[in-house]
Amino acid sequence: MIQKKICVLGAAGVGKTSLTAQFVYSKFSEKYLSSMGVKIDKKTVEVDDTQVNLMIWDIHGEEKYKKIPSSYLRGASGILMVIDGTRLDTVAVAKDIHQRVCDELGEIPIIYLLNKSDLGDAWSINDNLMAKLESANRSVFLTSAKTGANVEASFTSIAKAMLPT
Repeated sequence: MIQKKICVLGAAGVGKTSLTAQFVYSKFSEKYLSSMGVKIDKKTVEVDDTQVNLMIWDIHGEEKYKKIPSSYLRGASGILMVIDGTRLDTVAVAKDIHQRVCDELGEIPIIYLLNKSDLGDAWSINDNLMAKLESANRSVFLTSAKTGANVEASFTSIAKAMLPT
C-alpha cells in the first residue's frame, strides 16, 4: 500500500471541509463551521489495482490576514484547490495559493474543484473562465459537497496523478 499526503486548500468558506466530509464519511451538513488550523482524515482508494492511503489535510481557509503556513504543506504529494463557484473572488485566492505551493513544493499535481455546482442560480464561473482554468493544463472538476457530484472522482483523480507513471 502506498501512502500519500494531499492538502485541500482554498479561500475561507469554499467548502473544503464539506468536500472532505462527503468523501471520507459520505456526510453533508448545512452548518458552516470555520476550520481552525488543520484537520486530518484518511481514506484508502484503489487506483489501477494499487491501494493508496490518502492522508487528507483539510487546511483552514486563506484570508487576507490568515495565510496558510508553509509547514502545513510540507510533505504533500498533491493538492485539491477549491474554488466557490458562486464567488468569483475565490479564483484569485486559489491562483495566489497555487503560486505559493509551487514556490514551496515545486511541481506537484494540483486539481481544481469548482464547488457548489448545485447552486446553479448563484453560479458566477462563466465558460470563458472555465476554459482559462482548463487551458493551463489543469484538471478541473465541477463538484458539489451537498449532492456528492464528482467528489469521489476528484479525490480518485488526485490519487492517480500522484502515482508514478
